[in-house]
Amino acid sequence: MKFLIVLALIGAAAATPLSADQAALVKGAWDKVKTSEVEILAAVFTAYPDIQAKFPAFAGKDLASVKGSAAFALHATRIVSFISEVISLSGNSATAPAIETLATELASNHKNRGVTQAQFNEFRTALTNYVSSNASWGDNVASAWNQAFDNVYAIIFARL
Repeated sequence: MKFLIVLALIGAAAATPLSADQAALVKGAWDKVKTSEVEILAAVFTAYPDIQAKFPAFAGKDLASVKGSAAFALHATRIVSFISEVISLSGNSATAPAIETLATELASNHKNRGVTQAQFNEFRTALTNYVSSNASWGDNVASAWNQAFDNVYAIIFARL
């Protein structure tokens, strides 16, 4: 589910796009965790089992039993790769349309699956908790990270 991904995305065509410095802070934090794909997805599912229930391959299954599976690793990698793609586009006003297109597609796909704004917010909380616990994190990083989410959520929520 790509919905889990765009949430970490940066600087789209929102009212307050990220500056290059803010984008660098978000990229720096993300770079510290982006190779922990399975742990990121497991942290989200642990914190919010209702999100796991939206994944047909994992719904109703014990997280411990699926966490080590190839299917789980593949899906976690897809999610993290998508986040990484959007983050790589951040901080550059010329790439804002590409980020908006990605966020719009994600919103459309997840609206059709019944994903709610509340679940997007849950994902945001779980991912932020994971990143802030595993990367250098200060008020400046938190502020940039939150602005990134606000930007992408503005696009997604307008289309849910």
